[in-house]
This record gives sequence, C-alpha cells and structure tokens, in this order.
Amino acid sequence: MSRTLPVSLSDPMPPGKEVLVTACICTHDRTRYLRHCLGSLRHQSVGSEGFEIVVVDSGSPPAAAAEMQRLVAELPNARLIRLEETGISLARNAGALAARGAYIAYIDDDALAAPDWIEQIMAAVREQPVPPAVLSGRALPIWEAPLPAWWPESLRGILTITEWEGRGEYRTAEVPAGLGPCGANLIVERAAMLAASGFAEDLGRRGGLLLSDEDVHLAWKLQDGGRSARHDSRITVHHCIQARRLTVAWLLRRLYWQGASSVLTRLMLGHPRMVRSELPRRLALALVLAPLALVPERSSALIGLRWRLAYAQGFVRMAISELLRADTAGIEVSSRALAENAARGTMG
Repeated sequence: MSRTLPVSLSDPMPPGKEVLVTACICTHDRTRYLRHCLGSLRHQSVGSEGFEIVVVDSGSPPAAAAEMQRLVAELPNARLIRLEETGISLARNAGALAARGAYIAYIDDDALAAPDWIEQIMAAVREQPVPPAVLSGRALPIWEAPLPAWWPESLRGILTITEWEGRGEYRTAEVPAGLGPCGANLIVERAAMLAASGFAEDLGRRGGLLLSDEDVHLAWKLQDGGRSARHDSRITVHHCIQARRLTVAWLLRRLYWQGASSVLTRLMLGHPRMVRSELPRRLALALVLAPLALVPERSSALIGLRWRLAYAQGFVRMAISELLRADTAGIEVSSRALAENAARGTMG
C-alpha cells in the first residue's frame, strides 16, 4: 500500500454516508482529459447521491493542481487528494485508502464512463451469488488520430482497448483465451484489495517507465486466493487513444516494457518456473531477430517481427539479470530490485 496517507483537500460527502461504489480517477498533469472524464461522471444514471468520486492528483505541477481543485469542487460528490510522489499504483492505493465505497471503480483520466457505468457495476455485483472481488468490462476506443494501416491487428489491446462482449470468469472457458482485466475500467472490492496489500507499487506506470500489469497482478492474486474475477461487457468506458502513441517508436517501447512486466508479474505471483520455461524461447527469438535492430526506428518495415524482438528483449533482460542472478546467489527475488533493474534497461 502507499507509504504515506493522503491528505484530503475537499470532503463533501457527509461522515458516515454509505455508498456501494467509489469512482477513482488517478491523474498527473492532464486537466484537459480529467475535465471530460469528470463530465461523464456528472451524468451517471444513478445520480450524484448514488456514488462518490475520489480524484488522486499524482504530483501535478502547481497550475494543474489548482485547476484540478476547481474541477473537483464543481461536483457535489467528489473529493480531491494529492500525492507528491508519482506512480499509478501508489495513486490507486491512496485512492483506496480514501474511498468509502465497498467497491472502487478505477477509470483512467483519459476515459469517459458510459452513462450507466455505475448502474451496471452495481448490477454486476448484486447479481452474483458470491460478490466478486474484481470486475472489468469493455474499453472502447475514441481515436485522436486514425489507427495506422501498419499497426498489427493483434496489438489493438496494447492501446488499452477491450471490445469483447459477454460475461464470465477470467482464465476459464467462459471468456476468450488471453482476455484479462483492463486498468482503464477496473472495479475492485475495497476490503479484498486492502487485505491483499493493494496494487504492487513496483508495477505500473511511474514517471517515464512503461511498466504495466499492476491490474492483472492484483486480479490474479485475488483469484488465486479463491475470489472471483469477472468480465462483464455491460460495464463500459470509452478510452481516448492518444495520437502520440500511434507511432512505431512508442509501440516498440511499449512491447519492450510489456516483456519486462510479464516476467516481474509472474515472479511476484510466485511462478518462477513459468519464466524459466519461457526464457529459452524468448532468448532464441531475440538472437535470431537481433539484426532487425538496424531498421530505422521510425520505419514500419517488418513491424510484425520487430515488435516480437522488442518483447523478447524486455523479457530476456528482466529474466536473466534478476531471476537467474537470484537463483545463483540463493536469495529471494526482491520485487523492488526487479523494477529498479528494469528501469535501467533500454531497448538497445
């Protein structure tokens, strides 16, 4: 969990007021997106009295911080807290500590909630015989620019797009293979989250690092502990796909960090054998495809092979430099040391 308790800057909800759902937006210096996200929450079908909103300012500069205070003050059911340190997992944990709802509904600051988003979350919780620990749903794209023709169809999801319609338990035959929870539209039972120590602060975006899978790690941790983690496509947000991400350079960097994140997540879940068994294949792929690093970064030539190289490089660097070193030394792998090592890595 977060290392310091957040300070509430505004507190419009009466003490003792019980709500089922707290919507939580974690943001850093993106007031334009935040304004639209809060606008979508202003018009929820359950009304402002049916849920609360917690906005976590993750170390924004003074001008943006002042604008956030103004935006939050316009909503009767919203509160703002501020952290001086950046990091998505740290911010989400701070939001959980501040929340009053039994469930925390995380939505990215560049996403728009469907008008019945909160209503559908409540329905999904109440319909299950045993309340789920994790829910997630669709994140449909709003394009700032057209998706480039060279973009691999299989990598739409890397842009935080989830389009499958249906309901079911993750990691079962009820949902498509590989479908997992989406951090832009993630609902977690607060008590279960706190009992599991929250989001791993060694995972998730932090500064310029594109580490990820903090949402997947928490969901699988709770599911491995016997709780339910479900997909429900009725729970929908519309996610803004930023134009700056639709470049070859961003895609390759994102895939490099995804490879590193996959290793870190598996180790933190206690599955080092999965990493060891996959390492030889990823290493062989990285060696075979290594000459592709000579292709100019901005070129989309051979992108289907180059993204596989980027993923393999991230995977191999994380696995070799940390997992195998720790095995040789006979010591326990430190998740924070893993993340710090990943931060030193480059795609060279």
